[in-house]
Amino acid sequence: MITPDVKVIYAQILNLCVCCNGNGDDVLNKKAKRVAAILGIIILLAAAVMPMVFAFGKGEAAAGMFRASLAVAVMLPVLAYGMFLVYRLLKKKGETPSGTYRNIVFDVGQVLMRFDWEGYLDSYGFPEEKRDAIARSVFLSPIWGERDRGAFSEEEYIKQFVNLAPELENEIRKVVEDSDQSLTQMDYAQAWTAYLKSKGYRLYVLSNYGKVSLDKTRGKMNFLKNMDGAVFSCDVKVIKPEPEIYRILLDRYSLDPAQTVFLDDSEKNCAAARKLGITAIHFKNLQQAEEELRKLGIE
Repeated sequence: MITPDVKVIYAQILNLCVCCNGNGDDVLNKKAKRVAAILGIIILLAAAVMPMVFAFGKGEAAAGMFRASLAVAVMLPVLAYGMFLVYRLLKKKGETPSGTYRNIVFDVGQVLMRFDWEGYLDSYGFPEEKRDAIARSVFLSPIWGERDRGAFSEEEYIKQFVNLAPELENEIRKVVEDSDQSLTQMDYAQAWTAYLKSKGYRLYVLSNYGKVSLDKTRGKMNFLKNMDGAVFSCDVKVIKPEPEIYRILLDRYSLDPAQTVFLDDSEKNCAAARKLGITAIHFKNLQQAEEELRKLGIE
């Protein structure tokens, strides 16, 4: 049974949750949130202290007050936590961006993950002539991009690389097999995507990515937990800027191109997205991308 005092406190907590729901930051500024947090702490502390106050009383009335205050001390934190969960659920469901755009699609390489193949290749300490020959045979060859399609086995792609410089087979095999080491997550990737997610945007990945590299580096991609969906080229056997891969993304997640923004470090890939009615931003760095998003009303 909830005592009258508990009902009053419960109503106050519910009222705070309702006030915070919906527009969130637009309803309560930081100062008001701080005051609400302090008030909540005071109420919880008071509930915890009450049983100790009545514990020293004598008689049936004091015993009844002790039991009632003990019940309050136990139930209030549970009720507060329950209302907090309700608030988070309502906020997540009710929050919708107010502008034109609802969906933000990210390329991975050079946008959310750093692809430093030159630094990786230099780490082997090859003589310059050998280093340049390997670069031409692997990272600078058309085969490297086709590898993201995943049409053949990894061994078949390695053979194609080796055919461009057979005398360097051992070196090429080693470089390709460990090429996932050239990929590291951008230090801003998780926080940036989490922030945009908190604003109510639906986030997606559309990336050219080889299957072996994806299997080895997926664990590094902390930002994936913020995504509502992802299309990797090796899974669908189509690569950007081919129109089909964009259509796969739009159809799979029922995205309206007019409400979708795409960020990619390749202008060719951006141009292909625009032909399908998607707004595209040629990504150069985080600051530039954020400024471009602000111009679209995304901040």
